Amino acid sequence: MSLQALDPALEREVDAMLAEGALAGTAAQFSQPRGPDLLARTAAVERWHDQRASHGLWQYARSLEGAPYPIASIRDEAGTGARGINFASQDYLSLASHPGVAEAAARALRDAGPHSAGSAVLLGNTKTSLLLEQAIAGLVQAEHVALFPTGWGAAFGAITALVQPQDHVVIDQFAHASLRQGASAATPKVAVNRHLDVDHVRQLVGAIRARDTEHGILVVTEGLFSMDSDSPDLARLQAVCHEFGATLLVDVAHDLGALGPNGGGAIDAQGMLGKIDLVMGAFSKTFSSNGGFVATASRAVKRHLQLYAGPHMFSNALSPVQAAVILECVNIVRADEGAALRADLLRNAEGLRRLLTDEGLECMGTPSAIVPVLIGSEKVSRLVGKLLFEQSVFVNQVEFPGVPVGASRLRLQLMANHNMQQLKRAAPVIGTAVGRARAAIAAGEARLQGKQGNS
Repeated sequence: MSLQALDPALEREVDAMLAEGALAGTAAQFSQPRGPDLLARTAAVERWHDQRASHGLWQYARSLEGAPYPIASIRDEAGTGARGINFASQDYLSLASHPGVAEAAARALRDAGPHSAGSAVLLGNTKTSLLLEQAIAGLVQAEHVALFPTGWGAAFGAITALVQPQDHVVIDQFAHASLRQGASAATPKVAVNRHLDVDHVRQLVGAIRARDTEHGILVVTEGLFSMDSDSPDLARLQAVCHEFGATLLVDVAHDLGALGPNGGGAIDAQGMLGKIDLVMGAFSKTFSSNGGFVATASRAVKRHLQLYAGPHMFSNALSPVQAAVILECVNIVRADEGAALRADLLRNAEGLRRLLTDEGLECMGTPSAIVPVLIGSEKVSRLVGKLLFEQSVFVNQVEFPGVPVGASRLRLQLMANHNMQQLKRAAPVIGTAVGRARAAIAAGEARLQGKQGNS
């Protein structure tokens, strides 16, 4: 049976999208505008937004109504609301809805108020934030911890404080933007290694050290890459760094708390706790708050970060409420309850990946809270995102600048409190939406080419 007979309404909608250019282009086209007026030259990206938004294809700036539960109510930027299965929030162990976390926040608000009232260097620390430093040090087994108001600030601040213009950075090609921009801001001597390729890292670091024995080399990677759900061989990377006198920094934003037998993330899972030069992370994935940290075995390194990492020195410290929330989450992560929540999360990850694979979809990486479904075409993934929103399944449709052009994907983010009934309902909806989108766009493009050929 033809697609037209199956879904004529979608065909008509796709024809209009293609004719008006709503499915065309990527954000890459507008990332470096030119012209003398800094403000006026942004108009091009707004016109592109308007084309997409008019057809319900704008996936950004959505809002939650209430907490980030597995079943949630959200609104898109235009104000259209829906309630359904939520795979778009980052609350991996479901601690944002934990009663103990809520009580810790309320108690901190009563006892210390809502505001740190200063940077961590200038009286912004609190009793709770000092306890949090100790708790993070125990979780990652690095004695000295510097806290930051955001995970971005921790990444950018660590690199720009430690790396000087004459030093070198070797960084994974898929490292987070905060790490890449930190490297670019710190030094012009940045080399990019192929994703997870330790042999390539060794080649790059070895070549740098052969010609420069005077300056530092920082190797940057992640414990769990958030767009691919994969991890590097940390023992081999640290060995390469030791061999050539380089320093390894591992960003554990997406795995700390949610992976590892003791909640220590990929470093824990690979038996590398206490063996990594620098560990940095964010609290916004598993620990129910904004904020970040850098952990080190060296008191001198912490002191240097306190004085020279801009986001630590020149931003207000974590509020007492944030610090209390994170501390309570760390305590849960390290307890038996945390182990049980990680088991629930892994069960959900393995179950959803199996269900999506049965639908003919390609799940990238290995089981974690992140389940990336490779689509490739931005046109297809945008239409899939629209179809899923209409059917009350909420996912993050990711394209450039989150991933390279032509590598668009759906990023599903799981929580410990998702259940198999929700996963079993969602998987066929996602599979059907991908199939419908691919077929409708292929047919629409064929019709458009036919019209152009006849004109």
